[in-house]
Amino acid sequence: MSISSVSEVKLSAEVVTLQDDIGKMYDVASGFWEDILGEHIHQGYYDPDAPTDNVREAQNRMIDECLKFAGLSADPTKFPKNVVDVGCGIGGSSRYLAKKYGSKCVGITLSPYQVQRATDLAAAQGLSDNVSFQVANALNMPFPDDHFDLVWSIDVGEHMPEREKFVSELVRVAKPGAPIIIAAWCCRDLAPSEKSLRPWEKEHLDKIKKVYYLAEWCSVSDWAKLVKPHNVYDIKSDNWARYVLPFWPQAIRSAVFSWNGFKLMILSCGMTLFLGVRGMKWMDEGLKKDVVTFGIVTCRKAK
Repeated sequence: MSISSVSEVKLSAEVVTLQDDIGKMYDVASGFWEDILGEHIHQGYYDPDAPTDNVREAQNRMIDECLKFAGLSADPTKFPKNVVDVGCGIGGSSRYLAKKYGSKCVGITLSPYQVQRATDLAAAQGLSDNVSFQVANALNMPFPDDHFDLVWSIDVGEHMPEREKFVSELVRVAKPGAPIIIAAWCCRDLAPSEKSLRPWEKEHLDKIKKVYYLAEWCSVSDWAKLVKPHNVYDIKSDNWARYVLPFWPQAIRSAVFSWNGFKLMILSCGMTLFLGVRGMKWMDEGLKKDVVTFGIVTCRKAK
């Protein structure tokens, strides 16, 4: 594939159907998630020695900790200037990076609603010159090879039905030497003596999968193995379950006990959002039972 080419990937009908469902889900539910979680729509990072009840603070810390884990400097003059936010939601991470580091960020999502909302928020915050958003497929991104200084992906990989293609695309659009960050919900790693998860664990994970339109679950070590065969180096991975434990209880309280959250559940989507709240409870239970984890994998593209 040439330096100036754009990926052309043929996707199966099953993958296309799942992606359509994901886009529709976020079209409907993003207003609800924004109301209870704010503009990031991803989980927070909580210091076990200094816990906080402020979800927004924890979400900002998650971004900072992901960048730190990837070995990025906090000095704005040394920070990557051309960033792609793969699965951008309503653009919270893109705006955070643009404001804090002066980066130019482009975000992609399957949801037209999210693109419009992200664009409106950027305009309201005076960031229209630094960030832009478009409907695009993470398995077939409309960008040239070797294009971005930082490839950022958080709370997206768990939706990906063809993870080899997903990782290949992340690597393809990164410039040589550019960091690639994947942070995603995972299932637990198997013990050396295990061949599969226990039946009750599979059943629990399947309930979450159906509610949130996830692909098949994989573990943190699975993600690291997926990255390894590609043209990358400096691969690092970790299980951050201990740092995200407070997130779902806080989200549940906001959704169930917040009057605005309750109204949105009824008015926006009825049963679908009620199931979404059930999904939060299952995620929380899964974390506490060590069947759900949160994983981070970072690497850099080789020359």
